Amino acid sequence: MVKNKLQKGIVSCGMLMIMATPVVAEEALTVNVSRITMDVANTIAVNAVKSCREQGIPISVTVVDRNGTIQAQLRDTTAPPVSLGISQKKAYTAVMFNAKGSQLEGRANSPLQTMGAGLAFMAGSTPIQAGGKMYGAVGVSGAPDGMVDEGCAIAGVESVLDDLEMQ
Repeated sequence: MVKNKLQKGIVSCGMLMIMATPVVAEEALTVNVSRITMDVANTIAVNAVKSCREQGIPISVTVVDRNGTIQAQLRDTTAPPVSLGISQKKAYTAVMFNAKGSQLEGRANSPLQTMGAGLAFMAGSTPIQAGGKMYGAVGVSGAPDGMVDEGCAIAGVESVLDDLEMQ
């Protein structure tokens, strides 16, 4: 009888110790990445072009995903052909540094610029961020001033921002 009580007591103590042991969540082996759709990327690009057209400025625009891969790219009818490549570099730089191009101009003379990594440290781009998520970036080229390019990029993002914030 004493032996039974002792066994029950040991089992009870063991159960309490097991239940008191904290549960450690296992780290996930995968991650979920939010991405904008092709339609959203196109909407951003079209609205960036419209914003600059309203000012009489033909531009090129590139929308990249968070990895810097092109999702949408447009060149307005009379935008200089060179503006297409520049818009891509601006968008790529903005997403890689998670900053507007105007915030990166101070790095234009850095060694990064000479590495041939497709970077453009100049005004004319903005990240696409909403709801605490980074989706990509927009780069614009063709205006006589980079800040005008950047304003058109921002207008493109703002055209979808409310919808993205709801995600």
